[in-house]
Amino acid sequence: MTTASLPEIAEIWDWLSEVPDPEIPVVSVTELGIIRDARYEGGTLVVAVTPTYSGCPATSVIDMMIEAKLREKGVEDLRLERRLSPPWTTDWVSEAAREKLSAFGIAPPIDGTASDGGMAAKAARLSGKSNLSVACPRCGSANTERISQFGSTPCKASWRCKDCLEPFDYFKCI
Repeated sequence: MTTASLPEIAEIWDWLSEVPDPEIPVVSVTELGIIRDARYEGGTLVVAVTPTYSGCPATSVIDMMIEAKLREKGVEDLRLERRLSPPWTTDWVSEAAREKLSAFGIAPPIDGTASDGGMAAKAARLSGKSNLSVACPRCGSANTERISQFGSTPCKASWRCKDCLEPFDYFKCI
């Protein structure tokens, strides 16, 4: 592509919205808020990606999927940039993604419960001593309990509904 024929940034964002998260394919990488920026530096498209956490095992796969999608659309000069600061937070998850997570059987992150950096709140949350009430994505009951801080992927915790008795994942707030 010549500089004159570079796709508009809005079109790039549309293409990126077609890239599913490999661990939760019902939501896109843009809906999760891990794509932080898309810009041109000269004729090079630079896409900034913030992983959900620095040890996320899906990060390399996400990068490959982003690159494959953009190359499929004709982008030749591309650089992916890992952006760790500020760290990703569940506050960046879009409302559309929260609805899709719930419909998929995963309780979405609860607004206002992401870590604000306060050590006491973070310690309570990680130790399980917080009074977090997570609604069951299947029946809507708030009569739920956390089974394990760790779920099917590192970014989720295992919960169970005491009413319908179904287990479910909760997308942890970070």
